[in-house]
Amino acid sequence: MAAGNHSTVTEFILAGLTEKPELQLPLFLFFLGVYVVTVVGNLGMIILIGLSSHLHTPMYYFLSRLSFIDLCYSTVITPKMLVNFVTEKNIISYPECMTQLYFFVFFIISECHMLAVMAYDRYVAICNPLLYNVTMSYQVCSWLVVEVYTMGLIGAIAHTSCMLKVVFCKDKIINHYFCDVFPLLELSCSSTYINEVVVLCFSVFNILAPTLTILGSYVSIIASILRIPCTEGRSKTLSTCSSHILAVTIFYGSAAFMYLPSSNITSMDQSKVSSVFYTIIVPMLNTLIYSLRNKRVKVALNKIIEKRLSCILKDF
Repeated sequence: MAAGNHSTVTEFILAGLTEKPELQLPLFLFFLGVYVVTVVGNLGMIILIGLSSHLHTPMYYFLSRLSFIDLCYSTVITPKMLVNFVTEKNIISYPECMTQLYFFVFFIISECHMLAVMAYDRYVAICNPLLYNVTMSYQVCSWLVVEVYTMGLIGAIAHTSCMLKVVFCKDKIINHYFCDVFPLLELSCSSTYINEVVVLCFSVFNILAPTLTILGSYVSIIASILRIPCTEGRSKTLSTCSSHILAVTIFYGSAAFMYLPSSNITSMDQSKVSSVFYTIIVPMLNTLIYSLRNKRVKVALNKIIEKRLSCILKDF
């Protein structure tokens, strides 16, 4: 990999979140706890949806895929960041850095499109309930998931391929806690014009297309809800979308703030804090949002627990 781009840099040093020694241990324990909750929560959600027949619907099929994406891109980022808190220098080799960049871009773009697919699913369920089973058949859901991963794959290949052509011969300290596009481009001593064009084009598409899908779906959903005469019916219908609305707001809000133009150290530090939200906190929040705010998930979990307890008691 390193030989392909004629770069004189064979490894990078990740600066991490902070250089203050007194914050290293508290932050390590905090993010370790967050990561454990993320892994247990998302893995638990995937297993729960797989085991519970009551959750074998398109909505929970997409939710299990979202949990998989959250689990994966959190795992791509968090373990390496934790190392930074317990070592003096968090060194990452050039191939490891490019690999981390590839999988980060793949899963983050996949998340954008998966949230859009979930919004479309809610649109069909509320606006065309009689055609829901036909419109959102297993084949259609599978193809939508394939499309989501295809978008992620195309973006990851494009960004990583362009980054491999960048020559790094300046300071090898990445002012971030993982290998992201902009912090890497700051270290370039070759032209980054192509990279910036690719970032702009893919950002516009991968943000604009899902955003328009989400907005269009919810405009139609709100219009349908307003036509429901019963207040209780409107409230019940809207509650089925509340978890998704909250997840979308947190993810896109933090991601948008992260990629606002920055020109100084303070704004870069602010972008680090923002990126913590969508790379580490959001994967944890999603599983909490969709479990604690979802009655069907809680009911399914209680049934499985009761079933396991009854089996254990029978053995005794």
